[in-house]
Amino acid sequence: MEMQNITLSLPKSTLRKIKLIAVQRETSVSKLVVAAIEKIANEESEYEKAKKDALALMNKGFNLGFGDSKLPSRDELHDRKY
Repeated sequence: MEMQNITLSLPKSTLRKIKLIAVQRETSVSKLVVAAIEKIANEESEYEKAKKDALALMNKGFNLGFGDSKLPSRDELHDRKY
């Protein structure tokens, strides 16, 4: 995978915390940042796919078992007798 360098500005206190976390995890700050950004990108992609699938399913509709017959009226559904 081709990589691209970027410049990132962080508050010094945040950078200190991230450096400590990197040391504890035996990795680099760069790898921590890449992992966090990739996680965000993957979650967004998964959400968009799920949204697209759900909208397609809703547009298709559901078989409610009535076939070609006329749908029951509101009164028939609620078995109202006058």
